[in-house]
Amino acid sequence: MMEIDSLNKVDWIAGLERGLAILACFDNDHPTMTATQAAERAGLNRTAARRYLLTLAHLGYLYSDGKKFGLTPRVLKLGWSYLDSAALPRLLMPFLQRVTAILNESVYVCVLDGWDSVCIARNGTSRVMTSGFALGSRLPAHLASPGIAMLGFQAPQEVLARMAELALVPFTPHTITDYRLLYREVEKSRELGYALLEQQMQTGVRGIAMPLKNRNGQLVAAMSVSMPIKNETTEEAVERVLPVLQETANSLINHL
Repeated sequence: MMEIDSLNKVDWIAGLERGLAILACFDNDHPTMTATQAAERAGLNRTAARRYLLTLAHLGYLYSDGKKFGLTPRVLKLGWSYLDSAALPRLLMPFLQRVTAILNESVYVCVLDGWDSVCIARNGTSRVMTSGFALGSRLPAHLASPGIAMLGFQAPQEVLARMAELALVPFTPHTITDYRLLYREVEKSRELGYALLEQQMQTGVRGIAMPLKNRNGQLVAAMSVSMPIKNETTEEAVERVLPVLQETANSLINHL
């Protein structure tokens, strides 16, 4: 994949960069914005932001009530284009189906995008669960087992420095809010070869994740099983789930 730093300046389209920046500034805390608010979040002046907002609205990616703008469902087409065209999710599906069949648990594969863990494939059970990743969902890497597993492959000092800057919000009484303890989970993942997190985002939910590597030992993604804790101890869960994840990861090495 071409790195941005290697792109010749004459090939760089600044307008496209700014248009994408406008789309990216909408989130859960900012579902709708005025041109002034979008300009502040995207690092543009108000006039430029307004022109991008109006163009995106004309193309159907935004709607407007005359003052504020918000995303339309057409934006989802951009993300689904990846899921429809990428070979990796299709390659993984038979392996995920096998994991679910053996464990009767939901299994997910996530990739690392900056500091976010992004779900690109999943296979569920018939059992209703209130936890888990939806396809295309993004979650800060430190809040779930696949993210912790993948952070173990990043430069330690960079991960530690980034964690020290985070505002660690407690989602449950068990959420780790000390970055040093959180980084210890990354270290444990690196040492053990898998990650385990419990009740970080939701009470009563446990996640076990295994990094997926190619034949050169390079990280490609992470596969995780998310399950209700119920009466199963941590040790029992690891003993039941980890061998299946390890076998699957080994089977995938020559395919990735």
